[in-house]
Amino acid sequence: MDKIFCKNLKDTRKACSMTQKQVAVKLGVVESRYANWEQGRTEPSIESLRALCKIFNVTADDLINN
Repeated sequence: MDKIFCKNLKDTRKACSMTQKQVAVKLGVVESRYANWEQGRTEPSIESLRALCKIFNVTADDLINN
């Protein structure tokens, strides 16, 4: 997993004042699945990426690129 994505995901979540658990609940996934995305162990599906964009009110480009 791209380290830029992981950092952007974590930074965006923190900027929205949300915990990993809060994001996971909104996504309908277990907290460990979301945590794995931030830590670069696994990648979210396209559907999950779209959902993350809606939750954080950002574009996919905001999360993926520098």
